[in-house]
Amino acid sequence: MTKGRILARLGLGFVVVMCGAFIGWSGAQTGAYCTQTADTLLDACKAGILDDAAVGKAVCINITEPKARTTCLDDLADSQDEAKRLCEGQHDTRLAACGVLGEGRYDPDFRPARFDNPRRPSNPNPYFPLGIGKHWEYRSATQVNTVDVVNETKRIAGVDCIVFRDLVFEDGLIHEATDDWYVPAKDGSVWYFGEEVKDFETFKGDNPLRPELVSIDGSFKAGRDGDKPGIIALASPKVGDVYLEEFSLGNAEDVTEILSTTYSYGHDPVLDEGVPGVLAQRFCAGNCVVTKNYSLLEPGLFARKYYARGIGTILEVENTGEVVQLVNCNFDRRCANLPTP
Repeated sequence: MTKGRILARLGLGFVVVMCGAFIGWSGAQTGAYCTQTADTLLDACKAGILDDAAVGKAVCINITEPKARTTCLDDLADSQDEAKRLCEGQHDTRLAACGVLGEGRYDPDFRPARFDNPRRPSNPNPYFPLGIGKHWEYRSATQVNTVDVVNETKRIAGVDCIVFRDLVFEDGLIHEATDDWYVPAKDGSVWYFGEEVKDFETFKGDNPLRPELVSIDGSFKAGRDGDKPGIIALASPKVGDVYLEEFSLGNAEDVTEILSTTYSYGHDPVLDEGVPGVLAQRFCAGNCVVTKNYSLLEPGLFARKYYARGIGTILEVENTGEVVQLVNCNFDRRCANLPTP
């Protein structure tokens, strides 16, 4: 789940610990594959700036009024400068990650034999329930986010994934609609094989006022256009583990670091920051997992996510100050009468 929803952004790059040999790195460590990838993506980012600038200039050329045309060109120049800074920021983050995480290729083995039937996993992960019919509702100051495990599967690269339907609403109108595709591995980890993202927007003055599809950015699918699956939940997380959630270069590159596997409220001021005490005390009796999530595409942003045993995600605290918290679920009595933002 991601993209302005419950899932968080910003990343360090490539995985450090990917369940040992189950994931694995390929290629000799003498090859600077990570740095080569970072440099190549910087070239791609710069090329994209030139392409966008040419289209933007063409738009400005077709504005008749001189003052408005000049404003258009000035705005275009400002946006180019901002885009260049973003490209450099992404590149710097990737290079820093390469220095910490190594230069190996990311090429996980996702043969079907490694995975379970998603409807009846033999080794279910207690921190990421997959049961059909489960429902979660989250709220922030401005949005309502519902997540449902629907009675559907999707076969991707020979692997059957369960479908999570993730909807975000603002002012009662749909803002994001996403299908996430997850599958349990036989070792107890849960893998993320992709997502179909639809972003909607409404426009003042429209009549009737209806959300319009404006973007599918962030959509990815293992086996398509070089995309590869990642892990959404480790079988046996340990503090310091870092693993890749998404691998769709230049499009979706999220990673997670394990910060705690024994969280309870009131023992760590850093992890308590922004956490509603009543919520944490309801779910975290020294056994909540706390992660830090990042995306290479948004340098400087991150979020802490809190997972409760038997429930899954209960809270996201972003470094922007936004808090997204669980307010209801349909399968556990602990979800009754939860506080709201």
